[in-house]
Amino acid sequence: MDTMLAGRLRLDTRTFAVEEVPIPVPGPGEVLVEVRAAGVCLSDIHLIDGSLSPFYPVDAVKDSGAITPGHEVAGIIHTVGPDVKGDWTRGQRVVLQAGQACGDCADCLRHMACRQPVTRGVDYDGGWAQYALAREDTLLPIPDHLPFDQAAIIPDAVSTPYAAIVGTGAVRPAQAVGIWGAGGLGAHAVRLARMVGAAPIIAMDPLPSARERALVFGADFALDPLAPDFAEAVREATAGRGLDVAFDFAGVGAARAQAASLLGQFGSLVLAGLTPEPVTVADSIGFCFNINQVRGHYGSEPEHVEQLVGLASTGRIDLAPSITAHVPLAEAADAVARLENKVGDPIRLILTP
Repeated sequence: MDTMLAGRLRLDTRTFAVEEVPIPVPGPGEVLVEVRAAGVCLSDIHLIDGSLSPFYPVDAVKDSGAITPGHEVAGIIHTVGPDVKGDWTRGQRVVLQAGQACGDCADCLRHMACRQPVTRGVDYDGGWAQYALAREDTLLPIPDHLPFDQAAIIPDAVSTPYAAIVGTGAVRPAQAVGIWGAGGLGAHAVRLARMVGAAPIIAMDPLPSARERALVFGADFALDPLAPDFAEAVREATAGRGLDVAFDFAGVGAARAQAASLLGQFGSLVLAGLTPEPVTVADSIGFCFNINQVRGHYGSEPEHVEQLVGLASTGRIDLAPSITAHVPLAEAADAVARLENKVGDPIRLILTP
């Protein structure tokens, strides 16, 4: 039996190691993708440390008690399985959606939005491997001039803030936007908020290097949320009106509470970072008086990934500065440690099989 290297996480003990496992065989409607690049995301860290668990694990994950992480994946088609309806060919360059509809719930059967979508690398095996299976409806072709590493990070690292900004947050030109956390998601949020015309864009991060990066990426202000004059600085930057939309990309309870306190009239707080911590609104009367809102956000839709592939392919957004380093798949555990400990303050580390 042919084998490959894959990062495997035991869900009972939360132990992670790169192991030699059988190369999967594509079933009906599936293709086997030779992975060329796979992003390392903070959600992967949360999966490994146990703060995130599979939502709707597939039977293979339940039976084995293990998962291959990795939901940001690009590569080339290696094998086309039986009953594939699309015109997919061996060697074709593709990026994989970060998840898929379950195909079994009542809404899926009625061709409506899935009630329990499953996430690649969380509910079913992902792309921290030399090869990955993909259902054909999760494939998106990419042009030859779009590098694999840049394409790989579009699903999630770029598409999640994009969907949060243009969808959940519904940011309009000239709106004041606050972005908490200028890491893997927040750094892209700064660029995307600028692309849709937000003004001013205020980035918040306790790390000086992250604040400097936010300014390079297009923020009008980059503030330390721990500074004693922080709230006054936000009010001054917004001419006293407060934030129209605040985004938590840090996944920190204190950041959410801080953001909620700085919303202007009709302002919204969008929770894009993941954390089990509660949402706290200190002044609930003021929150109601200003008709503020808190909106949850998770991931993106397939069309967002397709739009971003088009934007990156035409040069509307350059993702090259987002690639911090390439790490061999065999050293995936080191990449996890680097991101978890913010060594070098990475935006995205890319595993290369």
